[in-house]
Amino acid sequence: MAGPADVRKGIIMGNAPLDEKYMRRAIELAKKGSGRTNPNPLVGAVIVRDGQVLAEGYHECYGQYHAERNAIAHAREAGIDLRGSTIYVTLEPCCHHGKQPPCTDAILEEGISRVVVGSDDPNPLVSGKGYQILRERGVEVITHFLKEECDAINDVFFHYISQKTPFVAMKYAMTMDGKIACHTGDSKWVTGETARAHVQKLRNHYKGIMVGIGTVLADDPSLNCRLEGGRDPIRIVVDSHLRISMDSKLVRTAGDQPLIVACLAGQEDKAALLEKAGVKVAVMPDKDGHVDLQALMVYLGREKVDGILLEGGGTLNESALEAGIVGKAYCYLAPKMFGGADARTPVEGLGKSLAADAWKFERTGLEVLGEDLLVTYKYIGC
Repeated sequence: MAGPADVRKGIIMGNAPLDEKYMRRAIELAKKGSGRTNPNPLVGAVIVRDGQVLAEGYHECYGQYHAERNAIAHAREAGIDLRGSTIYVTLEPCCHHGKQPPCTDAILEEGISRVVVGSDDPNPLVSGKGYQILRERGVEVITHFLKEECDAINDVFFHYISQKTPFVAMKYAMTMDGKIACHTGDSKWVTGETARAHVQKLRNHYKGIMVGIGTVLADDPSLNCRLEGGRDPIRIVVDSHLRISMDSKLVRTAGDQPLIVACLAGQEDKAALLEKAGVKVAVMPDKDGHVDLQALMVYLGREKVDGILLEGGGTLNESALEAGIVGKAYCYLAPKMFGGADARTPVEGLGKSLAADAWKFERTGLEVLGEDLLVTYKYIGC
């Protein structure tokens, strides 16, 4: 596989500012597939010749054309000859038959002479083979171009295909003094409308949304996606002792939006009532009197849930961190203070005894959302 030297070669032989422009456009296109491609990755493609964009495409929906074939199809519809062109694609072109034929075949058939790629595909069916096939047929292949940016849009895909468990992203909104609710429990609203609208994009992006029973009992949430044209996530409730009410919004809408309730064994009567209402009850192993979250992740992976937005509240957040299942955190920070020694915080429980043992994260993004800030972090370990 190509290394940094190939990237430098590609920049020298081409036009670095334009190469970057076209790849960033491919990334922008890829994001348009959010919420519709799972468990496939987000991929965008831009085809260029002599400084002119000939066609664009992205993976729009699972089971449909991949980005490269979409871009090529658009060119064909316009009667454009693609011989001698360059295709910028955010992920290594596939070279195997799945729901769609290999994209490497389409690139070769069209006479595209140069391929600039951002991310490697960790899928064992591809993983470097796409590059090899193209190079063996005389196509110039530049790899790892804007790799970090391309990798960032597919953290869910990369984790799921290698670990077979969901990628978990913790989300919470807090005040400047680190509170997610007042001492009374009131939390409407910590952040402003712009930040709350952004949360709906996350609910569309992640296939599952997970909360603890405490959140369900306190807020009676719907956990749907209120984004126009968005996808409702699969709702997952961690409820060790099946305290969820049959009259809750979650149970009453289980026939319309999937609901999984994870619990411990020995509660067959309540489980039967929930299942009759359309709820999928998942009996999990016992971990210190609570649902074993690692076992739950294995179960959800088998259920084809590739990514989870964790909106669980402080208790579940602490359990998730202790279980080592959190890969990312979205921290919405509001310019206000609630105060109060008893006011709720994003991570509760006993917590760490020593500062040196803290769960450590690396900041990967900072965005202004109206009056609030969104800070994005990648988990890097204890």
